[in-house]
Amino acid sequence: MYNIDFKRPCKIHFTGIGGISMSGFAELLHSMGFTITGSDRQESKITQHLESLGIPVVYEQAEKNITDDIALVVYTAAVKSTNPELQQARALGIPIMERARMVGQIMKNYSSAIAISGTHGKTTTTSIASHIFLEAGLDPTISVGGILPAINGNIRIGHSEHFITEACEYTNSFLQFFPTVGIILNIEEDHMDFFKDLADIRHSFREFAKRIPARGTLIINADIENYKEIIKDLSCRILTYGVENKEADFTAGNISYDELGCGSFDVLVNQEKAAHFSLNVAGAHNISNTLACLALASLYGIEKTVIQNALSAFHGADRRFEYKGKKNGFTIIDDYAHHPTEIKAALACAERYPHNTLWCLFQPHTYTRTRAFLKDFAKALSLSDKVILADIYAAREKDPGDISSRNLKEELENLGKEVYYFPDFEEIKKFILKNLVDGDLLITMGAGNIVEIGESLLNS
Repeated sequence: MYNIDFKRPCKIHFTGIGGISMSGFAELLHSMGFTITGSDRQESKITQHLESLGIPVVYEQAEKNITDDIALVVYTAAVKSTNPELQQARALGIPIMERARMVGQIMKNYSSAIAISGTHGKTTTTSIASHIFLEAGLDPTISVGGILPAINGNIRIGHSEHFITEACEYTNSFLQFFPTVGIILNIEEDHMDFFKDLADIRHSFREFAKRIPARGTLIINADIENYKEIIKDLSCRILTYGVENKEADFTAGNISYDELGCGSFDVLVNQEKAAHFSLNVAGAHNISNTLACLALASLYGIEKTVIQNALSAFHGADRRFEYKGKKNGFTIIDDYAHHPTEIKAALACAERYPHNTLWCLFQPHTYTRTRAFLKDFAKALSLSDKVILADIYAAREKDPGDISSRNLKEELENLGKEVYYFPDFEEIKKFILKNLVDGDLLITMGAGNIVEIGESLLNS
């Protein structure tokens, strides 16, 4: 197995450099003195930023991009083995490395490596933790799976021993990581194109927990069903938190919400009130995410006033119940939710937000996920007053021909919901402009490019 020698920076090529994670680590290695090149299918704000740093990006993935002076080619799990750059690297005898393995090797450079995992909430929780560490002056290196305004992007290059990153379970990527502190936010069925079932997913999270050394700490949500199965016989320290499980080390009491659905609560440590915090992000799920970060902050002795200052400054990560603006008197909010649990959480936030009629414009993400959770998607979306559906965003998949947004429309109609489907974004925009009125709330939802509709409406 190839090991990166961080004392001897070399030339590394990133296949798919425009990805949110790949771009961040390309920038990080660039800052360490490595010569970085990359390729992607199309230009974006992310690739433009990389180019502004002096990192050349080619908008074509081809054999000619792999030259014999390259020491390593890094790729993501979404890149197929037939990719011409990977094939050329093999032909030239150049080592290739999946992104997660590269991240794991980078983590070894930090004595305080924090990996935040879970089916949902990774980006938001990583963002909250980052705010707290920044406010505490701990100068962390940060990799987040979205755009975080506090760091003006998705990567922050610090100069301390602290490294904070998301840890994704898809293709068991997080089993390549070497955390000293791990957080498990929740464990549910997802990515069923890779995992067999929930038991398989739980097994992977158990393996992730086992990667934490005896000197390290695992922070786990005690609201996870049978969470003790995940932590059984671990050698590291265990801290628990929970909203429902009042026996957890960190829990919340005296919970209330303001007119925008942002929570305030007492934090109880071992059943005793320790502090009171107020959030500027909406939803009960963000109280849970914050509890995980409070447990994390306790490990580093961060003061309560520092934490509250950080929470006050945090207004959410990019595409996480993000206020976009108003058009013709109706409000547009965007959310990344693409799993039934995430949809329920986002719509619960929306329900507390001032509105007359709640419209949800949903773009399903991947065919396998839509098929696996079809009825669950319908139940979750039924929490809105009216639903508009776009076509399924294929992402890494090809259309199998046996599942579409029309199937989801039928399920919603069976639940008695008013639902509309349009295969074209322009049709959707025309429908919205004709039917939404002053006081309505539109939430654009999905992990694909559905955000473009709201932004286009605001710019029209």
